[in-house]
This record gives sequence, C-alpha cells and structure tokens, in this order.
Amino acid sequence: MDTGFESAPAPGIPDGTEADWPTGGEDRPVIIGIAGGSGSGKTTIAEAVVAAVGDNTVVLVQHDSYYRDLPHLEFEERSKVNYDHPDSLETELLIHHIEELRAGREVHRPVYDFAVHRRTDKTVLVRPEPVVVIEGILVLSEPDLRKTMDLRIYVDADADLRLMRRLRRDIIERERTFESVMQQYEQTVRPMHLQFVEPSKRYADIIVPNGYNAGAVGTITSMMRDVLAGAR
Repeated sequence: MDTGFESAPAPGIPDGTEADWPTGGEDRPVIIGIAGGSGSGKTTIAEAVVAAVGDNTVVLVQHDSYYRDLPHLEFEERSKVNYDHPDSLETELLIHHIEELRAGREVHRPVYDFAVHRRTDKTVLVRPEPVVVIEGILVLSEPDLRKTMDLRIYVDADADLRLMRRLRRDIIERERTFESVMQQYEQTVRPMHLQFVEPSKRYADIIVPNGYNAGAVGTITSMMRDVLAGAR
C-alpha cells in the first residue's frame, strides 16, 4: 500500500528526543509538527488533516501567526526584514502557548497582517483539543519547539514547484507584486531555506515526498484516529 511517505533519513531524533505518543492513561494533547519549504504543500496537508479528523478534535497552530511585531519601523523598513530567518518569529511565545495547551489551558493566538507586516490588535482563542498540529517552515529547526512534539513531519517538494505556489499565494492572498516576491525569494527565501529549512529534514520522523498527496493525508489521519481511539 502506498502511504505517501518516505523513510526519514534516520529513525529517532538526533538531538536526543524521540517521538513519544501519549498512551491511553495520559490526559494531554498529542502534539504534531509539520514543516517544509515555503510552497511545499505543508499548509494544505495540515488543513486537510484537520478537516478529515474534525476541528472539534484537532486544532491547527501556524508558526506564521507569531511573527514579531515591529511597530518602531516604518513600512519600507519592515518590508526589508528577513522574515525567513528564525529570529523574525516569536517562537518563545509559541512554545509557551503549546505548553499551555498541553496543560489543558486555552490561549490567545496572535493575528498577523502580512500586507503591512504588523501584528494586529486581535487574537484568536485556541482551545486545548486532543490533537494540536503546529505548522510552519521553521518548526523543525527550533530545538526547544521540537521537544514539545510527539511526531515530526517534513513535507518535501521541488524548488520550482514551491516558487510557483509562493508567487500565487503572495500575489493573490497578500496583495504583493511579482517583483517584490521574486526579490524576497532571491535575497532571503532561498538562502534561508538552504541554511535552516532543508537541514531540519534530518529531525523528521516522517518525510512526505512531492508535496501534497492524498496517501500521506490519509495515513496521518488514520494515525491520529488510532491514537485518539486509544486515549478514550
């Protein structure tokens, strides 16, 4: 049967942590991390899994929501920030929120406006559902964030496919110009992918090849349902 997966480069996690699914006796959420390059299809996979399992059972937390707010910078200066570097994200707040969800407490996730590169004054209430999925290009590159996860997934895709998807998203959804998207891709997206995102593949328990595929979504969904059934 085609599961839509490749074997990870090496079983286990090199930094000393290992995937440890909660047993039926543990009353805490299952934490799953889904990483991959910009435009790889990881968001589509994460959203498809949430839809398949049910949003009353699974909650999706996107790393992109945690970009640092930079109110002291003018728009032109904010536009030049390297948003593909780990330092651009307030990962420490995300980790705190994951720990709160793991303890059974609600959190208020920030809302980020990509058109103006600012965090808004709105938040989204996130409840501690049985499964928490963390999604983002850099979620496997951050050691402290990795340690919160029970399962780590990396979505792989060719660079040309990722670029086309990024162009479509940023121009249509984020109201950016073709020139600005390509400039950002050349100056920060590609270099940061090679420096941080691609190397984080080594920490994955599972690698999904060729971006989004139905087999991978079906297998991840089945795994979640099995764990949830065992926890009841």
